[in-house]
Amino acid sequence: MLGFVRTDNNALVACLGDPQRTVAAYRELLRRGTNAVSAVRAGLYDENPAVREGCCRLLDHLVDTESMDALVTMVDDPDSRVRIAAFHALACDRCKGDTCAPGADRVLDPALRHLASDPDPHVRARAAELVGKFAHFDARAVAALHESRTGDPDPAVRKKAGWFVPGGTIYERTLPPGARKTRPGRTRDMRSRRAAGPGRAHRARDDPVITSRFVPPTTQNPPTPVHRSDRDQPHTARVAAR
Repeated sequence: MLGFVRTDNNALVACLGDPQRTVAAYRELLRRGTNAVSAVRAGLYDENPAVREGCCRLLDHLVDTESMDALVTMVDDPDSRVRIAAFHALACDRCKGDTCAPGADRVLDPALRHLASDPDPHVRARAAELVGKFAHFDARAVAALHESRTGDPDPAVRKKAGWFVPGGTIYERTLPPGARKTRPGRTRDMRSRRAAGPGRAHRARDDPVITSRFVPPTTQNPPTPVHRSDRDQPHTARVAAR
């Protein structure tokens, strides 16, 4: 590889701390996949926080059961950038299989703790994402998100926490099948009629109130037509002619 004296996995992990080589090293380690996981896992304990952050980002894609415990411990890293990357890796399901998704027994407690008291608002926002994964079935998660939504000093954190509480956009979108409820005041029959019913113009023809607005004024006395020649006559003359 161009620019690298050594290209073994450990050397590439070390290059994650070099601003000039970090992107190329990250891409190559990601390309190597499971063959590089052991070196990436060891990089979590590197003294350089940039290396630790890069390894957390890589484990977002490459994490296995052996690496999960080490990744969980990184949410307590002294560097906020590492904590952000660790929380994202634990919360994001798009980049990993469901078999590696951590359960509440492993990650909810540290996520609750950081959501409530981490000094960095970006870390709290990432912690809210992880707590939100358990809001459908854990009362502690819902209570913590409500507290964050109303009491966090950062508006971005309050907004994100609101997405995951009952009624929030992400909460409603990720409800388990069969758990969706109709909003108060609306029945499923009303919603289905609105979705499948005719358009507004079609419905107007069957509504006597609406239809009456569109009845042409044929039943009313039409105004007396004024001929063009009459317009040039005085008003009194026109009246006398009639």
